Amino acid sequence: MDSGLAALLGAAVGSAATLGAAIVNGRFQARSQHAQQSRQHRRDAYTRYLGALHDRDLALDAVLDALRPDRPDLIAVEELTARFVTLAREVHKSCEVVILEGPATVTAVAERVTNASADLSYVMRSMAENARAGDTTRKAELSALATERERALYEAVKEFRLAARAAIGQAV
Repeated sequence: MDSGLAALLGAAVGSAATLGAAIVNGRFQARSQHAQQSRQHRRDAYTRYLGALHDRDLALDAVLDALRPDRPDLIAVEELTARFVTLAREVHKSCEVVILEGPATVTAVAERVTNASADLSYVMRSMAENARAGDTTRKAELSALATERERALYEAVKEFRLAARAAIGQAV
């Protein structure tokens, strides 16, 4: 084989190897960028959800605080309840994005948060209805139940944070 042909074959083999390495590297880089974008989308969805939960929980606390006196200011209770309902809708909207972004483990925990929140909201609505009716017979019982359900909601939110951190690849 003459030296020119050997050089040409060597250059062709080298070029093919370089091209192959570039293709493999490009695919790896594309996967890496896609994974990073996916983590960022999830992080944003989880952050919005937690922020909406926080705002809604503050509104719920305000309603519960307004219901604590023996004769609550019903106008204030109605205004605070309306604010709570508005913020609860924001939680539901942001939860839909969490469900879309996944994964299923995070979605399952978000559903537990939703259920715990609904349980507490039910107690709050019962307390408000009783206040409107002037009925104080179950006030202590419902206040204790609200405290219990607030704790359950807190635990569910804590579980959501851990699941979300795991889903976006942060150390737990």
